[in-house]
Amino acid sequence: MDLFEVLAVIGAGLGAGLVVTAVGAGSLVSFPILLGVGLSPVVANVCNTVGLVPGGLSGSWGYRRELAGKAPLVRAVALSSGLGALAGAALLLVMPPSAFAQVVPWLVILAATLVAVQPLVSGWLRRRAVRRGTVRVPSGTGLPPSLGGVSSVVGVYGGYFGAGQGVMLVACLALGLEETLQVVNGLKNVAVLAANVAASVVFVAVAPLDWAVVGLVALGSVVGGWAGAHLGRRLPPTVFRVLVVGFGYVVGLRLLVAGQLY
Repeated sequence: MDLFEVLAVIGAGLGAGLVVTAVGAGSLVSFPILLGVGLSPVVANVCNTVGLVPGGLSGSWGYRRELAGKAPLVRAVALSSGLGALAGAALLLVMPPSAFAQVVPWLVILAATLVAVQPLVSGWLRRRAVRRGTVRVPSGTGLPPSLGGVSSVVGVYGGYFGAGQGVMLVACLALGLEETLQVVNGLKNVAVLAANVAASVVFVAVAPLDWAVVGLVALGSVVGGWAGAHLGRRLPPTVFRVLVVGFGYVVGLRLLVAGQLY
């Protein structure tokens, strides 16, 4: 890699760490950049997942105050998400690379759409639950089986691709738990970290990895994860959301129209 590509990969990790901690769709930033420096779709995906683990650690540590006293929830979310991600990582490696290449544009567009509509959907479901008198799970009691199952399914998606996993989790956890948004955001970071760690175990063992890229993404993601944890408390998510959605649609439509992955 030349100097420009090195800086681009570090920037990919920085942006992904920032966005995944503050919003929940960091791979929408980093994955297209890794494609742009010449990696194949599968290699870019696995390098991105492994490289974002340090950023997940720094981002989760940044929310330690919000998660204090929530050990049952933290354990349940991490376990369910990690188990699902193991299946998702295996699915990625078992399927032909061409199948993943063909579905990537649609996954990027799906992730961007989830980021865009999540506040609307969450608000509508909350109002619907209030009207029906739905009982939500008390704080500190862990996850009910249904919500744990949802977390595992989202983890499968996270192990397979990852972009938008955090957004899905925020929507589900905010609806099913009687917790503040900041606590939910912290739980989301733990779940994404667990999914990335679980998938990384599979990828390090059997997947093709470019360790130089992994190291550069990791370097950027540590700083981005720490910054995202601090910015996520102070700034409204609207700015991040608009940028992520816009970038995601541009990338997804470009890949779809140009067919550069086929």
